[in-house]
Amino acid sequence: MKGDCCIGVVIPARNEELFIREVVESLPDYVDAIVVINDGSVDGTKSILEQISTRKLHVIELDGKGVGAAIDTGHQFLLEHWGSKKFISVVVAGDGQMNPEDMQGLLRPILARQADHVKGDRFLHPKGVQNMPKHRIIASTVLSFLTTLTAGQVISDSQCGYTATSCEVLRHWNWNRSWKGYGYPNYWLIQMSKLGFRIQHVAVESIYGDEVSGIRRFPFFIQVGIMMVREHHRRNFSWLLSRQITPHTLFASIAYLIGWIALIPGMSTDFERELVERGIAPIFIAISAWAVAHVFDRGATRTVQELRLNAKARQKT
Repeated sequence: MKGDCCIGVVIPARNEELFIREVVESLPDYVDAIVVINDGSVDGTKSILEQISTRKLHVIELDGKGVGAAIDTGHQFLLEHWGSKKFISVVVAGDGQMNPEDMQGLLRPILARQADHVKGDRFLHPKGVQNMPKHRIIASTVLSFLTTLTAGQVISDSQCGYTATSCEVLRHWNWNRSWKGYGYPNYWLIQMSKLGFRIQHVAVESIYGDEVSGIRRFPFFIQVGIMMVREHHRRNFSWLLSRQITPHTLFASIAYLIGWIALIPGMSTDFERELVERGIAPIFIAISAWAVAHVFDRGATRTVQELRLNAKARQKT
């Protein structure tokens, strides 16, 4: 299936003594390297990893840097480990929530050169999310909607961490600015849209047991929400200042600006003030402007992807 492409698996782990052995030992035989990042575990995770006997396994110790930093460390290890070789890096959680049999589906679009990054989508699976706690379904739905708006393309399960990423993406990544905490999937999706990489979604099974999430919900939503708004505007305005500017980008930026102006006292245009005088609330004007901006933003995202593909084609000729 994989040809001359190496397959590496990155497993972030923190206090996963109940699951980590099974996660590592259940990985498919075609996996060439397994990188477990033990991120400050205080249970028996480290000793269990020391008992696993396989040359494929590489264990990296961190002191609680966060799940995003742990995954970045694993990706960077594979970059150094394989150098210029072609490879795909698959992220698998250390808590046993991901079915290793779904990995082929994640790899297939990249191997077929149809995608650069493939996300697992629990909502697409035949079993759906029937085993997922209701509060997680609600949170995932809300965050997926917000990520769709900020990434400029449809993202139906933004928080699923089961992903496959081509080495091309990793070699173009700015590791100094990468997000280190729990919002890393959202950050990665926005940045890949910015860089013009293609994202696909495949069905993966949703597995839930007795594991406990370490996310503090309210601080998480505030922190990640601010990050997404910031990175979304950086993405859009970076296109304005580059050779990737298109009519879609220009119109989207104008519409976003109109939306913000509608909310700032004393900054509204005559047209906006007239709408307010007719009983139309500024927030409605802003939301309408941003909705129009999002339509243009999707067009801009597709155009940037096409520009990247065309540039790659020219390099090969």
